[in-house]
Amino acid sequence: MPYPPRGRIVPWDAPAGRPAPIDLAGGRQVPDRADRMARLRHSHPPAVSDRLAVLPQYLMPKRALTVAAGRIASARAGALTTTLIRRFVARYGVNMSEAANPDLASYASFNEFFTRPLKPGARPLAAADLICPVDGAISQFGPVQDDQIFQAKGHSYTTTALVGGDARLAAEFRGGHFATLYLSPRDYHRIHMPCEGRLRSMVHVPGDLFSVNPTTARGVPGLFARNERVVCVFDGPRGPFVLVLVGATIVGSMATVWHGLVNPPRPGVPRQWDYADQAITLKQGDEMGRFLLGSTVVMLFPQGPLEFNPAWAPARPIRLGEAMASLGTA
Repeated sequence: MPYPPRGRIVPWDAPAGRPAPIDLAGGRQVPDRADRMARLRHSHPPAVSDRLAVLPQYLMPKRALTVAAGRIASARAGALTTTLIRRFVARYGVNMSEAANPDLASYASFNEFFTRPLKPGARPLAAADLICPVDGAISQFGPVQDDQIFQAKGHSYTTTALVGGDARLAAEFRGGHFATLYLSPRDYHRIHMPCEGRLRSMVHVPGDLFSVNPTTARGVPGLFARNERVVCVFDGPRGPFVLVLVGATIVGSMATVWHGLVNPPRPGVPRQWDYADQAITLKQGDEMGRFLLGSTVVMLFPQGPLEFNPAWAPARPIRLGEAMASLGTA
């Protein structure tokens, strides 16, 4: 699928949506006093075992590893690439029978294999207001408590921090709903639309590159608002919604269908694109983006009637197209 660069890049210092200051050394928003106090009220120390498990991630050169992994994944190395792909499939039990092209030797690069399309009809769409946008597993989901998103026991973070410091945008989801979905290495790594939406804006927020696996989610405070991420804002049938593509260690890049590769480059400051003057509308189930190596998607929906699939529970496996939630009576 071609990736035509579209949209107007705008300065990220407008008073209406001014982000929190950026800590360029760590690449994350520096919370103001109110935000720090809110985090203290809603935080408890993680288990010692989780803290110890993630300690090496604070020390390792995550960005250098990610750059190196990106170069390897994009290399066209013939037999070496095929060997890498075969080992990956065996290690993680990737189901190639669902792929549109199951021939491992035909993929010119690891990235081409990793972002492989599925066979037509492999993921039928449920008759639901909101469908699951990815294959993976549920990390957490539920109500946004005022402006707090639950991450794991003892950890929460604010909607403002997640969207890159834009308080006006975050306010649209105060008291709303969220879902955090984890994509493991074996999963299909394209992201699709949970419902129809017209693109409003996109922001690339710099940040750390911690792993996003369940252990790290329990051990690193504010993980999903701390890592590098791409915030995509849409207007849907029942109001605005946000899809946040969260980067991680070894995630070489993220891409959207309207822009192409968003990162690299990584300039160390937020970048925002405005699409208000363009009619970019994606239907429910359409591809909206992809990870080049796996990560996590966080979704925000506004306050209002929304009932998640009663079969959903943290750690439950999920598939693209299954029913995620109903919106009830508007």
